[in-house]
Amino acid sequence: MYGNFWENLRNAFKHTNNSLFKLIAINVLVFLVLLISRVILTISGLGELYREGLSWLMMPASLEKLLWQPWSPFTYMFLHEGVFHILFNMLFLYWFGLIIHQYLGSRKLANLYILGGLFGAAFYLLIYNLAPYFSNSVDTSLMLGASAGVFAVVVGAATLTPNTTFFLILIGPVKIVYIAAFYVILSFANSIGANAGGEIAHLGGALLGYLYVVQLRKGIDWGKPVQKVGIFFEDLFSGRKNKVKVSYRKAKTTSSSGGFSGFGNTQKSTPSAKSSETSQEEIDRILDKIAEKGYDALSKEEKRKLFEFSKK
Repeated sequence: MYGNFWENLRNAFKHTNNSLFKLIAINVLVFLVLLISRVILTISGLGELYREGLSWLMMPASLEKLLWQPWSPFTYMFLHEGVFHILFNMLFLYWFGLIIHQYLGSRKLANLYILGGLFGAAFYLLIYNLAPYFSNSVDTSLMLGASAGVFAVVVGAATLTPNTTFFLILIGPVKIVYIAAFYVILSFANSIGANAGGEIAHLGGALLGYLYVVQLRKGIDWGKPVQKVGIFFEDLFSGRKNKVKVSYRKAKTTSSSGGFSGFGNTQKSTPSAKSSETSQEEIDRILDKIAEKGYDALSKEEKRKLFEFSKK
């Protein structure tokens, strides 16, 4: 599935179970739209209009402003202005998102990103309105960026498989639990700096990522509401209904006359590999088993089904 990055990104919306590339594609497309709009409006002398429009999509720290733009907790997590801002966010989302996708599946990756973004926004709102340090900047503070959702994915992956190792340039092999810990500590240290709001949202996303995996191991999926909304929109835009198609095939029997004389000649129908396609419910059960007991607890048949399903 992940052999060719650009090919997968270009066809992100043509495939199901592909939330990693969908999330990256949405972020990149929104970034390009904002970039083009900013250049055109600024050249036209309408730069202020661009700033005003963008502010209605960003996450405000003010509760009063939030009441007038309740969509902000969802829209802010797909907004970027700086090239390096989106570049590093998407790189981290890709690297750590691959791990979440492999162990928990596409839908739970989307759950982590969305819930991390929402929790980061809530944490940002809470701290800015309760901490005296931010009292003078509540009314003017706005936030944008995917970092809270990305931090949820990073910490979620580190919680799920802490011993997975990345090879870093000039450093060598490093366990992802240490990478995640480093960035969480860095965000905490910078939470009183110039980008305090963003750093606080990072911490909220990181906390959600940890709690999500911990709860998932207990059999509790906080992302079910997000998942249902995602399935609804998938069905809406694809023009299909979420129905399970069941087909029946009669077993071939040898014709016979009278009583039970043909019973012994009944032939068992051997289902082909394709006729036993794995259902989404079965995949969810396998993913839940991974979350609870780890990938190695799967049987060979379960691993085969998961592998085949991931190629769709």
